[in-house]
Amino acid sequence: MARTFSVSDSIVIDAAPPTIYAQVSNPSLMGHWSPENRGATVLDGAEKAYVGMVFDGYNKRGPMRWTTRCTVTAADPGERFAFRVRAIGRRRPVLSARIASWEYRFEAVDGGTRVTETWTDDRRAWPDALAHAFDRVATRGHTFADFQRRNIRITLDNLKRTMEAAQAKD
Repeated sequence: MARTFSVSDSIVIDAAPPTIYAQVSNPSLMGHWSPENRGATVLDGAEKAYVGMVFDGYNKRGPMRWTTRCTVTAADPGERFAFRVRAIGRRRPVLSARIASWEYRFEAVDGGTRVTETWTDDRRAWPDALAHAFDRVATRGHTFADFQRRNIRITLDNLKRTMEAAQAKD
């Protein structure tokens, strides 16, 4: 069975693109929406995302915890935020490898902003059989594409709920 290397999903949020971008492009806030991410530390302490910015993301899935090192690859305010996961480790990211890329696009539409989240499997050099075996252990029986499809839906739903609740307070 061939691997699916990319999955994405979208949602419309009742908020302006720059408002949503400001939240999503701050890696320390991702833990508010993601079912796995628990936040991040930007290594140089920058408060606004820029291409080349490096951050360590803290993640948890069941009893497993790990840290990833990520590099921002796109930081277009109100339009696009993307990063590449380039190292992983239990407490600190020590194993350098092409792991995955994440992208968020923001498009003004009637009713607010269409936010599209995309995950891309960057483990292209892995043989399919090895990737499938690893994926099923790491995700408790799923492929990473199926697992990330579910995570993206949860993240987008949580982002919508949070952003619209904040808009209602204003």
